[in-house]
Amino acid sequence: MSARILLVEDDPGLGFVMKDNLTHRDFQVTLCTDGEEAQNAFRKGLFDLCIVDVMLPKKDGFTLTQHIRTMDADVPILFVTAKTMLEDKITGFKSGGDDYIIKPFSIEELLCRIDVFLRRSNGHLESFSIGEYAFDCQRLELVHANGSKTLTQKEADVLKLLCSNKDRVLKREEILKSIWGDDDYFMGRSLDVFISKLRKYLKHDSSINIVNYHGVGFRLECEPSLT
Repeated sequence: MSARILLVEDDPGLGFVMKDNLTHRDFQVTLCTDGEEAQNAFRKGLFDLCIVDVMLPKKDGFTLTQHIRTMDADVPILFVTAKTMLEDKITGFKSGGDDYIIKPFSIEELLCRIDVFLRRSNGHLESFSIGEYAFDCQRLELVHANGSKTLTQKEADVLKLLCSNKDRVLKREEILKSIWGDDDYFMGRSLDVFISKLRKYLKHDSSINIVNYHGVGFRLECEPSLT
């Protein structure tokens, strides 16, 4: 899956150039032009990285970042700003940002920053503990004391998505668009089949449950909670 980027930039020219360059490098880019639009987009979607301009209409970048952090404590957030004052940087970091890039900047510099964040994030998300199971995303392997199971790539993608969003209900359309690229009826039926398979693979630990919120989506629950 290519990385999904939420780009928040109110300058139409700069926003177009950034989105165009990132899209040509196979990133999935959602462009928003104000803070409220971006907050709604983040609530509805799944993103691997946020690129946020500081000066935004309706809701500034610092406030937007604070709201994002209430929904996701880990997603990398890169501020784009013309400001270089120390106070602004401190405010940005306190609001939950991870780094700054100062205007004007080159696309090459932006890509380098993105690459650093995504490599760092992927390193944190290549394995999960799910109750009595260990899930290795790269090896597609689900390990339990009773034995191991090698998953298909799609099965691993679905399970990784559930693990990465353990504290919220994943909407059906989010899963389908993220992994299958569409949310039509037949792909929806495929998702149900994959969920059934994952439940079967995780049956040796009764504390694990993939809850079906009928017509809405799924949530992975586990007691004790995932770490």
